[in-house]
Amino acid sequence: MTDELLVVRAQLGERAALAELVARWRVPVWTYVRRMLDAERADDVTQEIWLAVVRGLPRLREPGAFAPWLFTIARRSVTERLRGEYARAWEEPATDEAVTEDAVEAMVDRAALVSLLSGLPAPEREILVLFYLEDLSVEECARICRIPAGTVKSRLNRARRLLREHLEEKGYRP
Repeated sequence: MTDELLVVRAQLGERAALAELVARWRVPVWTYVRRMLDAERADDVTQEIWLAVVRGLPRLREPGAFAPWLFTIARRSVTERLRGEYARAWEEPATDEAVTEDAVEAMVDRAALVSLLSGLPAPEREILVLFYLEDLSVEECARICRIPAGTVKSRLNRARRLLREHLEEKGYRP
C-alpha cells in the first residue's frame, strides 16, 4: 500500500492506516533527527514531530507529498529545539556536559561518521542527511528546507568538499 493511500485512509479516520504510516516512517524520522541531535533530545523531538503529524494530517492537501511534508515538520522541530538551546546557551554560562553514548554509537565507523557530520555546519549537515541518508531528491530537499534546488546542490558540493578535507586531515586518502 502506498503512502498516499495510507494518508487518505488516515485522513478519513482509519487508525490502522495512521499506525502503518507511523510504523513505516518512525525509524527514518528518528534517524534524521538523531543525526542532527543527540539521542536524548532526538527521542523528545521525534515525539513532538509525530504529535504534529497527527494534528496536521487532516489538513495535508497533497497526500502524495507525505514524505517531504513529514521531513519539513521534522526539520522545523529540530530547528526550533536548536534555536531554543542556542538562546539559553547565550543567556547562561557554558558548562561541560558529559556526552552519553548509546550502544549503536559504540561501533567505530558509526562514531567516526557522526563525528564527521557533527563537524559540518548545520545547513550542509542537514542537506547531506536528507539527500544521502534519507534518500530524498534534490527537489524534495529544496522543498523541505525552503531553499532553491540550486542552493541544495551548492550545499551538497560544499558539504562533500568539507567532508573530504576532514577525512584528509584524519589521514584518509581518496
